[in-house]
Amino acid sequence: MRNIDVKTIETTIRDMCILSNRTLPADLSDLIKSSASNEKNGTAAALIMNDLVSNLDAAKEYDVPVCQDTGIMVIFAEIGQDVHFVGGSFEDAVNAGVAKGTIEGKLRCSVVTDPIKRKNSGDNTPAIIHTRLVEGDELKLTVAPKGFGSENMSKIRMFNPSSNREDIIQFILNTVDEAGSNSCPPMVVGIGIGGNFEYCAYLAKSALCRPVSKRNADNYYSNMESEILDRINALNIGPQGFGGRTTALSVAIEVAPTHIAGLPVAVNIGCHVTRHLTVTL
Repeated sequence: MRNIDVKTIETTIRDMCILSNRTLPADLSDLIKSSASNEKNGTAAALIMNDLVSNLDAAKEYDVPVCQDTGIMVIFAEIGQDVHFVGGSFEDAVNAGVAKGTIEGKLRCSVVTDPIKRKNSGDNTPAIIHTRLVEGDELKLTVAPKGFGSENMSKIRMFNPSSNREDIIQFILNTVDEAGSNSCPPMVVGIGIGGNFEYCAYLAKSALCRPVSKRNADNYYSNMESEILDRINALNIGPQGFGGRTTALSVAIEVAPTHIAGLPVAVNIGCHVTRHLTVTL
């Protein structure tokens, strides 16, 4: 059994909230920079892509968030079954870290405590927390700030199990096409297939946290990711909706077993600053 003081979790989450908002994963940042050269010189798409690169450079230089929408904090926690938390509550520590990260990092307060009454919490709490018990004595934390321009364009559909691969692809393409410029393209597209109503949405969200340089381990789904990416980019939505070759930067599919009577599919769209950061304690 290994003890982890919740104060360590609080401090770690605070730092991760700040850093994840100021610096993109290196592979995503590199992909944005390389994609800029794919657009024709002098076009709106090329100018916008170069502006996006300049924005990333400015955020790094001035140590400020890469986007004004610093998001709702989504936390994925893989908890080793040999870990024992001491000094208080795990979830309380996570939320305390989010609150401190928000205030000390000068992040925008975007969370309301009630979806209809709309009172702002003032510190981006409570966070969305997903926990999973795994083997070992480590705690793996992923912080994924999620802006709602892209989140609002996400969709879920309960397909009939007789639906086929092309039916699913068309649903994804239609979702992206309808999103258009609202999702601040070029986007990252997370797709969850299988499970049930809520789990396919979880899969889609977790897919956004996969490195863009990594493909699905199953060749069938890896090929499907590549095909969907090509077909999305053929839509000519382009950077910020002004047309061009780069509508999406990456497509990631996660799958799970499902019921014989169902085929759930969720599409979670991330903007060009699809932020996430992972730390293991």
